[in-house]
Amino acid sequence: MTSSDPTDARRPALPLADLAADCGNCFGLCCVALPFARSQDFAANKNAGTPCRNLQSDFRCGIHATLRDEGYRGCTVFDCFGAGQKVSQVTFGGVSWRERPDSARTMYEVFPVMRQLHELLWYLEEVLTLPRAAAVHRDARRARDTVDRLTRADADELLAADVPAIRGDVNTVLLKASELVRADVPGALGRKKNHRGADLVGARLKKADLRGANLRGALLVAADLTGADLRSADLIGADLRDARLAGADLTGSIFLTQAQLNAALGDGATKVPGALRRPAHWKQETFTR
Repeated sequence: MTSSDPTDARRPALPLADLAADCGNCFGLCCVALPFARSQDFAANKNAGTPCRNLQSDFRCGIHATLRDEGYRGCTVFDCFGAGQKVSQVTFGGVSWRERPDSARTMYEVFPVMRQLHELLWYLEEVLTLPRAAAVHRDARRARDTVDRLTRADADELLAADVPAIRGDVNTVLLKASELVRADVPGALGRKKNHRGADLVGARLKKADLRGANLRGALLVAADLTGADLRSADLIGADLRDARLAGADLTGSIFLTQAQLNAALGDGATKVPGALRRPAHWKQETFTR
């Protein structure tokens, strides 16, 4: 039966392509708007609003194929969730900061706002694919449509948006969805595997049973998760930099992003969710189980 509530209209899902970076339709915004400091992730310093020295005239990266070898590992783990092309082609109508230098500052300020909104859209679209979260699908659709409309607003409205408040509203939906999904995982109830925000840096979790675990915002930097069972675990915001995922099973894990996978260290035996791709560098970085 169709709902009579117009705010609950079953609008079609957003194409995943709209929520993935399309550098060919972006004005190199991540290479200009964002700052980075010389470190193990970046070979040089760069101020916000200053084009990276590797950015070419066509807004492409001149060392894209060798970023990690050239010392720009940080670039390979960044994901704008499609915000770059949205700002470039929708908010600013396909007119670049090079063509209109007077728009540059505003464009750079809008980009991080749009990225946050697109990240929320990614999570909400995922909720709508989870049968166990059906009880919150209506709320997820409403939140998705509200955020989607905002992403199509002009620059002034985007900059005036209360993003923390929006994130709070969306997070309420995501939390409910997470609880519904994880409640049905065998053994999850009773064991109360709640590691939300836990400091697990370098933790030895080899072959750990983390099915249905709450790992929201957990610090898993350099943790040994070799062969770990992470099925249906909530990984939203978990820091997986250099986490060893060789042979780990991430099937059905929720709110995992491509950027998190890119920052981790897996191998050919690592099982990843269907909506994500196995990072190319994993082919060279294989670890002993």
